[in-house]
Formats: sequence, C-alpha cells, structure tokens
Amino acid sequence: MHKTITIAALAAATALGLAACDVKKTQEGNVTAPKYDVQKTQEGNVTLPKYDVKGPDVQVSKEEKTVNVPTVKTEERTVTVPKVDVTTAKEKERQQSTAAKP
Repeated sequence: MHKTITIAALAAATALGLAACDVKKTQEGNVTAPKYDVQKTQEGNVTLPKYDVKGPDVQVSKEEKTVNVPTVKTEERTVTVPKVDVTTAKEKERQQSTAAKP
C-alpha cells in the first residue's frame, strides 16, 4: 500500500514538474531530406489465399452457485507521504531579479 501511494505521488510530481517548465527557442532548426529516384521494373500481381472457416457453436447461459468471496476491511492510519514543492522557471527569474535589486 505504501508503495502504491509513493508511486502515485511520484507520478503526480513528475507531471507537475513537466507542466511547470518554461521553454524558450534559442536556435532555429534545419532539416534537408534526402531525395530518391524510384523506377518500376515490372508489373505487380497479388492473389490472396481463400479460406473456408467453420467456427464452433457456443451457448452462453447463467446458473447460480455459492462460492467463497474474500471481504476487505479498511482502517484509518496516519502515513508519511512525499510532499513536492515546485518553483517554475518564471518564479525563479522573479525571485532572482527581486534579490538582485539593492
């Protein structure tokens, strides 16, 4: 149970951290795709195989049975969970510019 809570908290923190990023383009990109010359050398012919498939007959019905079923009991406990504080790039810039002013 602790493992599940920890994994869920880490996943949430990761998602929050990625959403808090500030991205600036610093350089233009350039891609030159290669050029190819393709020539047909012969005509194509495709003949697909044929199949005769006979499936089974299936009947679905209901009937009542008595089975042992596990029950789940819950209790309230205090547990330690991760706490994540995120400072976005813009917030860091504001903090740095405020601290730099005399």
